[in-house]
Amino acid sequence: MRSGGLARSAVLFAACGSAFAQVFDYPSKPVHVVVPYPPGGATDAVGRIVMPKLGERLGTTFPVENRSGAGGTLGTEIVAKAPADGYMLALVNGSHAVNSALHRKLSYDAVYDFSPVTLLLSGPALLVVHTSVHAKNVRELIALAKANPGKLHYASAGSGTPPHLAAELFKSLAGVNMVHVPYKGNAAAFGDLVAGQVAVSFQSVATALPQVKAEKLRALAVTSARRSAVLPELPTVAESGVRGYEATSWYGLLAPSGTSSSITGKLNQELVQIVRLPELAERFREQGLEPVGNTPGEFTKFLHEEIAKWRKVVAASGMKAE
Repeated sequence: MRSGGLARSAVLFAACGSAFAQVFDYPSKPVHVVVPYPPGGATDAVGRIVMPKLGERLGTTFPVENRSGAGGTLGTEIVAKAPADGYMLALVNGSHAVNSALHRKLSYDAVYDFSPVTLLLSGPALLVVHTSVHAKNVRELIALAKANPGKLHYASAGSGTPPHLAAELFKSLAGVNMVHVPYKGNAAAFGDLVAGQVAVSFQSVATALPQVKAEKLRALAVTSARRSAVLPELPTVAESGVRGYEATSWYGLLAPSGTSSSITGKLNQELVQIVRLPELAERFREQGLEPVGNTPGEFTKFLHEEIAKWRKVVAASGMKAE
């Protein structure tokens, strides 16, 4: 009996020692970072700025792999079903929460099938209109929309994308009726906005600001709860009369559920420092993004809140995934 107990203890000790060694040596080989969106987009750019720095600090490579498809759910599912050893991660954006609200039968749970590492960056979008629109601020836009119900058209990168949700939240809280014009990607949507084929859109600071400066578009407000450091003179949508409005762009890192907290903690510690490096923080602020770098627990809470918010918007609008 005694020898059996000692044998079991030895096996347990060996298993614990192996797990400790795995965490202690992590990472001992390349870590694959899945971006579940096409190359060239904002999330892809964030990954290609941040991950080389992470590789330098941890002594290996963190190659970014674009696994796009099904609105971001294809690549995300790959990571959800990957081994929980820290060698495959997902770099996601706000679509991660939107997809959970939009799709009733996802093959994964947006929170419970992952071990959140950190919310890397967050920033506002711009509520912009074509310069032909007779509205110089949000209140005037609301008045114009109410006087012309169903006549103002707004563009998005497609049904269920964050810009679509941002506009639907605006419609709901402002009590206006604007018509959605979905495009297959943001390039076409933005091109038609600049050309005046559509009147309104919610666009990233990096995308819209050059055209605002060229006086081809007019920025009315930022969508965050606080004003942007890049455009401090521009009010928020909320302070412009749409109480409770907030819709931000964000980027975060996820590991598969069950990944050791020692591994996610190690990644978190490095990434929090990386996004706050002066040279990187300045590059991100030029794009309208602010470094966040919160704890895994804080990121988990944030995901719950985002999913709950967009689920209400989806239900109120009646939108369905394409």
